[in-house]
Amino acid sequence: MILKNREIISLIFELGKVRITAFVAISSVLGYILPYGKIDFGLLFTMIGVFILSFGSAALNQWQEVLPDSLMNRTKNRPLPTNLISRKAGLFISIITILTGLLILILNSGFIPFLLGILAVVWYNLIYTPMKMKTALAVFPGALIGAIPPAIGWTSAGGLLIEPQIWALALFFFIWQIPHFWLLLMVYDDDYKKGGFPTLTNIFSKSQLVRITYVWIIGLVASCLLIPLFGGTKSLLTISMLIIAGVWLILRTKTLLNPKLTNTPILEPKIFKMAFLRLNFFVLIVMMLLTVDKLITNIK
Repeated sequence: MILKNREIISLIFELGKVRITAFVAISSVLGYILPYGKIDFGLLFTMIGVFILSFGSAALNQWQEVLPDSLMNRTKNRPLPTNLISRKAGLFISIITILTGLLILILNSGFIPFLLGILAVVWYNLIYTPMKMKTALAVFPGALIGAIPPAIGWTSAGGLLIEPQIWALALFFFIWQIPHFWLLLMVYDDDYKKGGFPTLTNIFSKSQLVRITYVWIIGLVASCLLIPLFGGTKSLLTISMLIIAGVWLILRTKTLLNPKLTNTPILEPKIFKMAFLRLNFFVLIVMMLLTVDKLITNIK
């Protein structure tokens, strides 16, 4: 089978989960801007380094999970299960991109961001990925991965890890990962079981898991308000907009608590997918508000 250059690039992007990787890179941008509000070439190279590193880690994850991926409807058409990219090529791409990302980080950002980059890969690929096959509770240590890219951005800009602002920001991204994954789980629960992954629906009923997820969504909104509390912003306008965004998320995901909707086979996946999209949109809004606020404050 002969593939065109555009198709090859598309397959490589899919191997590295480029949309998720882009979101990870954006979170490092927020981490970079938040301490001093500066935009420079350091920001650009930090974003590129995190993007390439995350790309490589995602590609390595697909290489590690090629067998379960081949068993699940959601993932069976990915490049490695279909052999559109060979396992050897997938491993080569992942190693090269991981090393390139780490090289950019140490040359541009310094030793601490470089170590955080190594920690992210080790934690995601060597700890979390194998743990997923053994326990449904792997999501909790796995959620720590989401806190690392903002910390890379923060330390690349010269911020210190002992400062409370970065811990509040890291907590926000950590908490986000939990309902983010569980909403996906409730859409693709049967698929995960096909792939051999233990899921929380073996421990809780779906209605129980829905209520637990909603509590974590409320927790995410609360954690968002810790960021200004610990010095992330002093603007009353920004804080007000964060509160409005949080109230919007809580109200717009309240449909999760309606058993008539979540127990209806036709509506159930749509409800969970919509909640998933709204959750991620809220996180994007928070990142935008904090970034714009810091840039405006710096100009003043």
